[in-house]
Amino acid sequence: MKKVALVLLIACAVSFSIGRAQENPNKSQDGGAVKVQMHNVMYHFTDQIAVHLINVGGSLVPTSAGHIPVFDDKNSFELQITAAEMTMDPQSLANVLNSHVFSANDAPLKDISITIENNLLKVKGKLHKKGDIGFETEGQLSATADGKIRLHAEKIKALHLPVKGLMDLFGLDIADLIKNGKVRGVQVEKDDLILDPGEILPPPKISGKITDIHLDGNNIVLIFGEPKKYPWIKVPQQNYMAYRGNKLQFGKLLMSDTDLVLIDPAPKDPFDFYLDRYKDQLVAGYSKTTPSFGLNVYMVDFNKLKKTSAPAKVVKKSK
Repeated sequence: MKKVALVLLIACAVSFSIGRAQENPNKSQDGGAVKVQMHNVMYHFTDQIAVHLINVGGSLVPTSAGHIPVFDDKNSFELQITAAEMTMDPQSLANVLNSHVFSANDAPLKDISITIENNLLKVKGKLHKKGDIGFETEGQLSATADGKIRLHAEKIKALHLPVKGLMDLFGLDIADLIKNGKVRGVQVEKDDLILDPGEILPPPKISGKITDIHLDGNNIVLIFGEPKKYPWIKVPQQNYMAYRGNKLQFGKLLMSDTDLVLIDPAPKDPFDFYLDRYKDQLVAGYSKTTPSFGLNVYMVDFNKLKKTSAPAKVVKKSK
C-alpha cells in the first residue's frame, strides 16, 4: 500500500508540474521584457517632438503585471534604456516644455523658446503669473548624480523684476505646482533647473540614467549608461529597430519569442519612425519571414509617406 501511495503521489506531482508548464508555456522570468536595440532612428513622440536615436540598447517592459507590450497602446510599455546615445534639437525640447510640461492654464511659464548660442542653452519665455513678463536665461547643461538633466543658469534677466536666481524667477511657482501634482519632472534648485526625461517626455515612457549631456552644434546630446561597454548585437541592417524575446503585439500579429526587426529600406538618411502612424508606414512597406521564423519588416520613412502615397497626376491630352 505504501508503494502504491508513493507512486500516486509522484504521479500527481508530475501531472501538476506538466499542467503548470502547459498553462504558462511562455511565461518569462523577467516580467515579460522584450529586448530592444535601435540604430539611427528619428523617433517621433508627437508631431512636434522627435529625438534622433543614434544607438539604443535596453528593454520594452510592460507597465502592468501579466500584460505584454502592445505597439497600438503606447501606455502599455516603458522603454528602459541601459545604454544609449541620442540627440534632440532645441525646438523639440521647447515643444516638450510648452505642450507637455507647462501646458496647464495655470502653468507659471508660457511661450518658451530655446536656442543654442556660443555653446550655451538660451531659454526665453513669459512668466504667466506675473503678467506675462518676459524672461531670459543662459546656461550650461550637465548630468546630475542620479541621471537627470541639470541646466545651470549663468545669466538671468526679467523685465522690471529683481532676480538673484531661478528660485526668485519662478522656483516657488513650480514648487507649488509640483506639490499639487500639476507638473512632473521639473525641479528648481537655486540657480539650477532639473529635468527628468522619464517624466517630461510624452508616452511611451522612457527610463534610464543619463551619464553625460552636452551641446554639439545645434543639438543636445544625451548619453545613457556606458554605450562603449554595452554588448551590442550585430544586426546586418543599417537603420533599424530590433526586438527579441518574450511576447510582443503589433496590429493583429502576436509574436511569441519575439524576433522582429523594423528596417529602413532607404538607409541614406535616418529611419523616420512615428509610433502613432506606424500602420501607415507598415502598409506602405513589405515584410519577409526569416529562416528562423523571425520577421523583417521594411517600413517607408514617415517623412516620405506623402511622396510615396501621392496619387499620380492626370495629364489631359490636347485635342
